[in-house]
Amino acid sequence: MTIETQIQQAIAGGQSAAAALKIFALETADPKAKQEFLKAAQMLENAIQTLKNKQQHTGQQEPQYKQ
Repeated sequence: MTIETQIQQAIAGGQSAAAALKIFALETADPKAKQEFLKAAQMLENAIQTLKNKQQHTGQQEPQYKQ
């Protein structure tokens, strides 16, 4: 498995987790819990963006990771 494939899997897993947290936020009646779910989803989205940037970097600057 290449580094690029591993990054893609990490991105997909993070997106899935962020989506689940957003659903939890929509389904809860507790405003504090809603806020915490949304905060956690935002943190994951920030991490996903970092991974996407790393993926772009490895694809452009480090082609050996595609092997």
